[in-house]
Amino acid sequence: MSNKWTAPQRNAIDARGMQILVSAAAGSGKTSVLTERVKNILSDSDNPCSVSELLVVTFTRAAASEMRDRIYNALHDAAISDKANADYLLRQMTLLPTADICTIDSFCAKVVKDNFAAADVEVD
Repeated sequence: MSNKWTAPQRNAIDARGMQILVSAAAGSGKTSVLTERVKNILSDSDNPCSVSELLVVTFTRAAASEMRDRIYNALHDAAISDKANADYLLRQMTLLPTADICTIDSFCAKVVKDNFAAADVEVD
């Protein structure tokens, strides 16, 4: 998607200090908006945030995989253009495979597996 964002898209990209929900029709640019948002959050050297601190939820595994790939590519491009922040961005690229970029059901399953004793749930 081009860098010509609509006002609602720009609001979603630039919002900080809060959780956001991006909901729109197919083909409207949700993945591009979220990719730009995550890239901007991770590239902010004044307010550093690790990819391990983010939760990005999609509806399908394919969308989660695409989101991870797009974020990786965006971080790669940012590392090339931002030499001062390149080491940090490369570290985030390294951590990306372990990031919580997933479907809601896989995230819930992870929470239960990680906390099964406290939840008093048996795990197979």
